[in-house]
Amino acid sequence: MSIADRIQHLRKLKGISQEELADKVGVSRQAVSKWESEQSIPDLDKIIMMSDYFEVTTDYLLKGIETRKQETGKTLNANLFVFVATALNFIGLIVASAVWYEEQVPMALVISLIFMALGCMVFGIGYLSSEQSTKKKAKQNFWMINIWLLSFIPLAFIYNVLFTGRSAPYPLLGTPLIALPLFWLIYIAICLTVVFVTLKSQKAK
Repeated sequence: MSIADRIQHLRKLKGISQEELADKVGVSRQAVSKWESEQSIPDLDKIIMMSDYFEVTTDYLLKGIETRKQETGKTLNANLFVFVATALNFIGLIVASAVWYEEQVPMALVISLIFMALGCMVFGIGYLSSEQSTKKKAKQNFWMINIWLLSFIPLAFIYNVLFTGRSAPYPLLGTPLIALPLFWLIYIAICLTVVFVTLKSQKAK
């Protein structure tokens, strides 16, 4: 594998375009294209910048004789933490709803906040300690799934305070006829917007 192949491999592993790599190291997209097609070789300062950005040694880029830095350190898959965080957020929603249904006390909201804060914390810590190549997909998966969980209770809380004067973790009945459909319309619109933006960002890269 030549230096051109290694640059292209690392760029694709990172999930970025030639133009994005060019921006990172301060050159034109054409320069990156020439590096990857073996028409030219990057200057030493660009090699060092790519070494830092891709988390590899300069010897790996130049000679291909060393393993990537991240292979000796962070090896966890960030998607594992997406699963754990999603489970905690879902449990928080279910438990809060069950507590309110049985007891109708504000503690239901506190329970949901604890679980969801814990879920987000687990994902955040796991994300930082995971292998770089798994982070982008994990971040996308987290938001595409968890926006449906994390936004539900806050929106339900606002809805209930406005229309019922109570603080339930899910929309209560007994409100004006238009209120409940309006809640679902806003909820679905917010979630689909986040999903759309996430998918668009993924395709752009």
